[in-house]
Amino acid sequence: MNAAEQLSKPLLTLNNLSIAYGTKTIVKDISLTLNKGDIGCLLGPSGCGKSTLLRAIAGFEPARAGNIQLTEQIISDSNNTLAPELRNIGMVFQDISLFPHLSIEQNIAFGIKSQPKKYIQARVKQLLTLIELCAYAKLYPHQISGGQQQRVALARALAPQPALILLDEPFSGLDAKLRESLVPQVKAILKKEQVSALMVSHDQGEAFAIADKIAIMDSGEIHQWDSAYNSYHYPASRFVASFIGESKFLPGVASCDYCIETELGKLAKQTPHGFTKGTDVDVLIRVEDVCCAADSIHSATVINKDFHGSYYKYELQLKDRSTLYYSTNAKQQQQHTIGASIPVQINSQNLVIFKR
Repeated sequence: MNAAEQLSKPLLTLNNLSIAYGTKTIVKDISLTLNKGDIGCLLGPSGCGKSTLLRAIAGFEPARAGNIQLTEQIISDSNNTLAPELRNIGMVFQDISLFPHLSIEQNIAFGIKSQPKKYIQARVKQLLTLIELCAYAKLYPHQISGGQQQRVALARALAPQPALILLDEPFSGLDAKLRESLVPQVKAILKKEQVSALMVSHDQGEAFAIADKIAIMDSGEIHQWDSAYNSYHYPASRFVASFIGESKFLPGVASCDYCIETELGKLAKQTPHGFTKGTDVDVLIRVEDVCCAADSIHSATVINKDFHGSYYKYELQLKDRSTLYYSTNAKQQQQHTIGASIPVQINSQNLVIFKR
């Protein structure tokens, strides 16, 4: 089997997995497959079951139904739970948890200390080079920055060469600027090691930047397991559509096989939308779909205005009291004031429509 075939093989498989605390089901009938070398992300609001699912994969929570397979071997089902230390899975926690009394190189070596001394030295040196911290080997965790500590925690998890790395909101304790630089660094490290990873996050920017595939979760269920691009442009459910990106739903009525009649006129889809004439629907309108057009016969009133550094985001209200988001470059000389009426139109090549 060549390298490409190896990488395309399923590494982690969840089959109709359910997890419960007592009588309360937290994760419901989840199925997904993560291929070798891929980075996946469990994305969703707080309390949706992301961390519970990650803990079950790690071996800290038993399966109520279904099973978990790693490298085609069942490691959890309703009858048996393989101990965490026997799963060949590494874990990076939210609080990092480096050993304060050990140096950076000793922290990295902790999980392989039973190996021959020469192997330990070579592996630690390899990982220090990978995370670009060779000059910090003799220092202690309190002597390096938060971002550097996070890279050391990742190197420690990678040291035993696990089949899978689990990351539980690893960037949540860091400031926004540091997260922005650290996320691509962590992705590069994982890709260089050719190790599969599954991360928990509630931040879609992080998920988009690091993951090959994203599981968008709500109330213990996965609504979509797909690439970031497909989740954004082709959401599988109303929840995914509303959770990903900045958007509003514009009410409308199906008027023909391709058209929806709305407060902003007739919107046409390139392919049949599948709704019978007269069906009440909602059209997903992303912030980038709304433009100010001087020749438009439709107008909206500015009811809110927020400054985001490089752009202003406006909330607009239409005559039927539905609302849309709209943005402009912050360097644009003329900005809109609250209460102003502006001419608007929808410019979208891919209408996403849901039955109301």
